[in-house]
Amino acid sequence: MARYRGPKQKIARRFREPIFGPSNALERKPYGPGQHGRSRYSRKSEYAIQLDEKQKAKYTYGLLERQFRNTYEKANAQEGVTGEVLLQLLEQRLDNVIFRMGFAKTRRQARQLVSHRHVVVNNQILNIPSYQVKAGDVITIRPKSRNLEIVDEALSNSSPGKYKWVEVDKKSKTGKFLNVPVWEDIPENINVQLIIELYSK
Repeated sequence: MARYRGPKQKIARRFREPIFGPSNALERKPYGPGQHGRSRYSRKSEYAIQLDEKQKAKYTYGLLERQFRNTYEKANAQEGVTGEVLLQLLEQRLDNVIFRMGFAKTRRQARQLVSHRHVVVNNQILNIPSYQVKAGDVITIRPKSRNLEIVDEALSNSSPGKYKWVEVDKKSKTGKFLNVPVWEDIPENINVQLIIELYSK
């Protein structure tokens, strides 16, 4: 399965955001990596700014270039504001929904849970992280996997009701995807307009 395997902390420092989860490296060195990381005066072109925003979105949701481009094309073909639809499609990915429900600390961990067949959607085991979850879908941790330490640890640190579009029962390790989130509720710091401008060239 294709996924980014490179250094995570360098990427987090590059964007100055903990896009892979809490980062001690980012706290110690709140500036970009490399010899020019501390420079305050480096000016970026419009294209570079747009490219950075797309890269940040890709790393945040754990997609490679072709997957992200295909998601953009799908969003562009649908009715509505393309930027909002793009974010909604990313939020509807099964690995992301598992992360939002608190069954995993990070999206990477959520992707692993799905890939290793620990997740059941509507009473059917699914191992496709990119599966698009729909309103009303019930997601649960497979009965055989409910004693997994990583799930218990993640749930103990999660806040119920943090996201309006999902509801979770920690005791039964079951969640329900209530509705597709609206743009304003999605907490990621991503300027989708820059991504649309990049792909529109």
